Amino acid sequence: MTLPELPLSTPSLLFPAISLLLLAHTNRFLGLASVVRGLHANWQATQEPMLLAQIQSLRKRIRIIKHMQSMGVLSMIFCVVSMTLLFFSHQPGGQITFGISLLLMLASLVLALVEIQMSGTALDLHLQDVKCRDE
Repeated sequence: MTLPELPLSTPSLLFPAISLLLLAHTNRFLGLASVVRGLHANWQATQEPMLLAQIQSLRKRIRIIKHMQSMGVLSMIFCVVSMTLLFFSHQPGGQITFGISLLLMLASLVLALVEIQMSGTALDLHLQDVKCRDE
């Protein structure tokens, strides 16, 4: 079975998507880093166990974001390799590396979903003691 020819322009379509994905991941990372710094300073002053638990949760989320960023960067690298191979008329290699690029981008998105779920759960726990009038 032969695959249809992959034009050079197809992998180039991923560049804006991957760039925006990396920007979003970086913004999440910077936001969490700011929260961690504030919680750490607060914990040093109070030694409150709840703050330590929050910091540990944030540490897990930061690790996930680092993996998200790594997958995004690897996706971009494989996309560039794919375009290079296609430019030099090496269709099989270009198709394989483009497929790997897509899988890495998918992995980055799955990790983003996991991190978003963790973020929502953490916020719910943090607001557990607040009673809303609507409930």
